[in-house]
Amino acid sequence: MLIERHLGSVAEDYESTLSRLRRVASGDEQPILRFSRPGPIMGFGRRDELNPGFDAARQACEVHGFVPWVRKVGGRAAAYHSDCMIVDHLVRTQDPTSGTMARYRSFGRLWARILDGLGMPADVGELPGEYCAGEYSVHGIAPGGQKVKVVGTAQRVVSGAWWFSAGVVVSRPEPLRAVLNDVYRALHIPMDPRTVGSVSMAVPEVRWDDVEDAVLEAYEEWDKRCVDDMS
Repeated sequence: MLIERHLGSVAEDYESTLSRLRRVASGDEQPILRFSRPGPIMGFGRRDELNPGFDAARQACEVHGFVPWVRKVGGRAAAYHSDCMIVDHLVRTQDPTSGTMARYRSFGRLWARILDGLGMPADVGELPGEYCAGEYSVHGIAPGGQKVKVVGTAQRVVSGAWWFSAGVVVSRPEPLRAVLNDVYRALHIPMDPRTVGSVSMAVPEVRWDDVEDAVLEAYEEWDKRCVDDMS
């Protein structure tokens, strides 16, 4: 597996990553595990773009210094900044479509174990009022027992390969909480800003490198059979 570290635009990288996914599918590239550190960006879904409040939501992003971007797949609006980590995993397989839900379940459990290992109790499941709500979101438990969304996941498949992406908030949830609150208000979608969390809420001393090391260790222990089971 090729391990990469990348600093760049999530929006600009989408098409190039899709091209690489097709090369992985054809066998021209080996499987890839990539760590990216995004700039401040708000990824909207297509339903958001069709929402009557979209223009106001886009303006709210710009007020907070976040770049609005409409992604071609995925759910509702999700925000990232430089203290978030995007982990993309591109893998070749014969039948990527049939394993879609199994991948969500397996990677959700994997990320919950990663957070547990870092010192933040975690589980898989949608929180009431979370942003970009998803059945396989990964939430952690902050001091005091508050459950907060820490990891969101998404995936894309092409013939012969899948691309699984996880976005984890390492630290500084406050700017994300503020922009998401204004964006969801503009879209007239209920969202509880208290559900916007980070690993640092439970582990104040956590660093980007700590999370990367934990992910690498988890993948090293992830036996090849796990990939076959999800393919």
